[in-house]
Amino acid sequence: MVDLCDEMKKFGKGIGNTARYRIVEALLPGRKTVGELVRIVKLSQPAVSQHLKTLKSANLVVDERRGQEVFYAVNTEHMLGLLRKFADQSTRKNKLKK
Repeated sequence: MVDLCDEMKKFGKGIGNTARYRIVEALLPGRKTVGELVRIVKLSQPAVSQHLKTLKSANLVVDERRGQEVFYAVNTEHMLGLLRKFADQSTRKNKLKK
């Protein structure tokens, strides 16, 4: 099992950039193509693609190919699971202190 600290480090790297945060924010309402993201976040297509690659490697976004198009979406399952683990670990540590 991957250490929670390592997972949080990946999360931080993924979301810890203004452009990547804006991309995640643009994906929150629903899945989008690279072209749609380019228009929303006002970055070049290569820049958006590179940021999506980083977000995918951090498990913050997932992609789905439909014919010629690739749709990106927030990996809510992973994010919520990670935040739950973080909260659970925090709760356990606080109980041990008492």
